[in-house]
Amino acid sequence: MPKINITLDPSVFNPAFLPFIHDEAHKFLILLGGAGSGKSVAVAQKLILRAAQRPNYRCLVVRNTGRSLKESCFKLICDQLSKWQLLAHCKINQTDLTITLWNGSAFLMKGLDDVEKIKSIVNIHDVWCEESSEIDESSFDQLVLRARAPGGLNQIICSTNPTSKAWFGYTRWFAPDAKPTEDTYILRTTYKDNGFLPRSYIDSLEAMINTNPVYYKIYALGEFCSLDRLIYNNWRVESFDYRALRGEHIVGLDFGFSADPTACIQSIAVDKKLYVFSELVEQGLTNDMIAKRLQALGILKSPIIADSAEPKSIEELKRAGAVHIKSSKKGPDSINHGIQRLQQFEIIVHPSCTRTIEELENYSWKKDKNGEYTDKPVDAFNHCLDALRYSIQGLKNNSLTAQNVKSILRL
Repeated sequence: MPKINITLDPSVFNPAFLPFIHDEAHKFLILLGGAGSGKSVAVAQKLILRAAQRPNYRCLVVRNTGRSLKESCFKLICDQLSKWQLLAHCKINQTDLTITLWNGSAFLMKGLDDVEKIKSIVNIHDVWCEESSEIDESSFDQLVLRARAPGGLNQIICSTNPTSKAWFGYTRWFAPDAKPTEDTYILRTTYKDNGFLPRSYIDSLEAMINTNPVYYKIYALGEFCSLDRLIYNNWRVESFDYRALRGEHIVGLDFGFSADPTACIQSIAVDKKLYVFSELVEQGLTNDMIAKRLQALGILKSPIIADSAEPKSIEELKRAGAVHIKSSKKGPDSINHGIQRLQQFEIIVHPSCTRTIEELENYSWKKDKNGEYTDKPVDAFNHCLDALRYSIQGLKNNSLTAQNVKSILRL
């Protein structure tokens, strides 16, 4: 086993998390915070330090679903190992999502969508529950039983946003009448505790105070707050002449056929405003027919961001002349991330876009068994809005003149 000396500049850590990183006295460590507070990075740093210092240490890292781990916790730990120049000394298994260090220590990533497999894992020293507000109480209690390896600290680390008071952790640790046990350490943080955030990210968070006050409380202030029924409240209907706007023309395309319609939405982005002026919503369209509709709208050659779930359709549209069409980017929580980004805009919808208006009036969050709105959207009234959500991935932030907009739209 090679001997590796690790010397880290203290500036790589956010000061607010140092007590947590060094804590070895508590069984439960609960990190609650808004978006960008740095809590997940702090957990990764703590666990890498522990793994490097303790040969044959084993840490179980879980999320509610296995598919969400690769682009979140797995990537985060690999990124931190790389920044600390340790990745080359580790064995990375992209298939099993395991990371094995030079001293035999290992990180094992598992989703709770197959909790029976979790029960078979042994010799676990610590458990990290990322986005623990997505985890139900019975699964959490099973995880507590997994951390029982001899000689370990057997800590259970929970990191999450305060998305719903229906989460069992709210009752256990945060409700006014909650009585956390003495073996529980609680740290609440916000984006202000993270000294590594770019100014643009901070501006986006702070802008939500005007566009979505509920999200501002949850994701900026890190406060528990019940979600409203409707997902988007940052919109209005207003007549406007899009040809006179100075901004960026963007197009989104959501595929459908029989039960669901194909939806194509055009808008002009001007600073943090989206002017939605054109909608195509039609069932039974083949890809050839979609290409003809785009041609008739004068946008076949325009940049289009389309649903990545249909790579075959995207390729067929390219062959039909849509040479600038691209797949939307998808990953863990991409729907919610896209919703959050779209909520940062002021959306102005032309009265002619009746289907888009209908969706904005009805697209809503799911309720849980207790009647609380969750952060999971109902899969209905979302075809135009999915297309609009895809379209903002194509923003280049370049300013177009009104004449350029006319030229693009062939008007």
